[in-house]
Amino acid sequence: MIRALHRWPGLLALALVTILSLSGAALSVFPAAERLAAPQAEAGLTVAALADRIQTVYPGVEQIRRSPSGRITAYWFDQGAPGAAVIDPVTGEGVASADPNQAERWLTNLHRSLFLGDGGRIAMAAGAAAMLILSLSGAALVARRTGGWRHWFARLRGPLAGRLHVEIARIAVVGFVLSSTTALWMTASTFDLLPDGSAIPAMPTEVSGATGFAPDRMATLQQTPVAELRELSFPYPGDATDVFTLKTDRGTGYLDQGDGDLLAWADLTGWERVSETIYMLHTGQGAATLGLVLGLMALGVPAMGATGVLIWLAGRRGRPRIRGNQPAGRAETILLVGSEGGSTWGFAATLHTALTQAGQKVHTAPMSAFAPERYATAQRIILLAATYGDGAAPASAKGFLERLNASDRAPDISLAVLGFGDRSFPAYCAFARDVAAAAQAKGWPELLPLDTIDRQSPQDFARWGRALGDVLGIALELTHQPVQPQSTTLTLVSRRDYGAEVQAPTAILRFAFPRVSLGQRLLGGGFARFQAGDLIGILPEGGTVPRLYSLASGRRDGFIEIVVKKHPGGLCSGQLTALEPGDTVSAFLRPNPGFRPGRSRAPLILIGAGTGIGPLAGFVRGNTRRRPIHLFFGMRHPDSDFFYGEEFPGWQDEGRVSRLVTAVSRGARPHYVQDALRSEATQVAELIRNGARVMVCGGRDMAAGVAEALAEILAPAGLTPAVLKAEGRYVEDVY
Repeated sequence: MIRALHRWPGLLALALVTILSLSGAALSVFPAAERLAAPQAEAGLTVAALADRIQTVYPGVEQIRRSPSGRITAYWFDQGAPGAAVIDPVTGEGVASADPNQAERWLTNLHRSLFLGDGGRIAMAAGAAAMLILSLSGAALVARRTGGWRHWFARLRGPLAGRLHVEIARIAVVGFVLSSTTALWMTASTFDLLPDGSAIPAMPTEVSGATGFAPDRMATLQQTPVAELRELSFPYPGDATDVFTLKTDRGTGYLDQGDGDLLAWADLTGWERVSETIYMLHTGQGAATLGLVLGLMALGVPAMGATGVLIWLAGRRGRPRIRGNQPAGRAETILLVGSEGGSTWGFAATLHTALTQAGQKVHTAPMSAFAPERYATAQRIILLAATYGDGAAPASAKGFLERLNASDRAPDISLAVLGFGDRSFPAYCAFARDVAAAAQAKGWPELLPLDTIDRQSPQDFARWGRALGDVLGIALELTHQPVQPQSTTLTLVSRRDYGAEVQAPTAILRFAFPRVSLGQRLLGGGFARFQAGDLIGILPEGGTVPRLYSLASGRRDGFIEIVVKKHPGGLCSGQLTALEPGDTVSAFLRPNPGFRPGRSRAPLILIGAGTGIGPLAGFVRGNTRRRPIHLFFGMRHPDSDFFYGEEFPGWQDEGRVSRLVTAVSRGARPHYVQDALRSEATQVAELIRNGARVMVCGGRDMAAGVAEALAEILAPAGLTPAVLKAEGRYVEDVY
């Protein structure tokens, strides 16, 4: 519900909100510019002295105004001709034209009404309302994504467009809410939808009847500093019944032109002060610095609009349309999905369709939208949960566990949890297991025991579906056809072979950079953007599940490179290692934002063995800023599988890698990469204490050995790999 409330106003009102924000940002500059350009009154100057100076220069002065910026303007008649000028309060002389700034006037009319009068004002008010809805719903979504309001500034992961969208929102949402609410107030005031609330003193019925009392002798004007002045209007010449009208920050009063007495006074009401404060907050008049800050925040609106459209388009590409999705309050079955790359949504769509065809009313939503209070008629909840990285919640399940753990008890609705993962990874279905354990601890009734799907297996899914059908008393056949990502044809341009001497044939395969369409450049699809450490997916001939390989190159390198070891009986590795220059292969890109070095200048400790050197070599190659990198690389023998051995000397000379430590496992004294870490324990511990980031890539056995060695090395400092992981300073890409 919140996501829909955020999405559709944004998409429908994007152009209107963009005009509002850009014109508002431009207008925010004028109060500050006026403040800098206008001569300012000296401290302690009174209205009496100012009026005397101006009247000396312009005897026919009729009115003196002071704007919130401090600019003083005088209006007069000279031999029947009107005149006006910006006044230097030191001399009382005009120093600049009082004509309004035409650019400011044009922008103001655009901002208020689109040059369309009252109809345009209503349209812009609708834009402000849309901005308010977007701001409030967006704030709720940010809190949901970060795991609660207390984690508002928690570190983000995911695609660049999504992270940029949230980063801007986290900083600028206060400005958006302030600007939109004040705009709605001012529109309501314009159309007299709010009470006037102003206090104007009654015109005096008795005056002295005399004229000619000099303003500089009037006690009230002598006691009023120019800093409080808003307007001083002089009586009409020759009319003895007219009076001076004084408006200040405190209120409005009338002065007798014959003796200077204060005839009547009315203080500003609380309502007037509120209205003026809202006007100041919206326009920046009287608060130029605040206006500039709000204007700067407003520039985030078009950026958020662009990134929001990209997120929406990416969501449409990555998530199948689920037809016949029932409202949560009317559904018998609630199907919640936790997915990172989108594949789990495909299984959810298949299950949704099958249950619907069996006569069930089904509501499907992300796990992050978990709201048991809305499930009024639900009889069961089914969770389809993938795992991100080393057991973390996937993108669409962010905050689910936190809300479940914070609740007093679980819903009184039976639950089934189905995990999705790859059994070759250590944290196989870890998030689903955590969810099942938390649900059991809360006493959530069990519909089915926890089950798992290995490598998107349609057979596993069908087996689980039959078990679900038996429990529900319906025939449920789940025939799932995984939708493969759109692939791109890559052409091999070169290969380097290693490992034959140690019975581990491995090749560094370099493919030509593929042609990227304009649409892909704009939306970031295909191979338009990628970095070393991202994943390339290849579906082997005769296979149904893609094989993922870590990239050893980034887009700036101008080619695509991977390191592939041929596994006995390996369908994909066998086909890849058989490629010759000129051969082609179909592949797709999958971002891996959790395994990137980041832009920090803190040292990097890169640890890898075998083909795990691929992305690490890519990080070194891309280290043009000469960030300190300490690389630990394990190999069988330097004569057989020292991958990138030809490049490392040059990279060291260029400062791209500070230190290279190798470990050889075949020889008289077998030495593994974890042994190399222990031999450099003092330096490793010092680097980590000073903020270094550790990145590990390779087989899971190697990764476990590295974690054990680092635990020993860091124990004297009171640190552990788990603590570093929690701080985001220890990341793994293991297989």
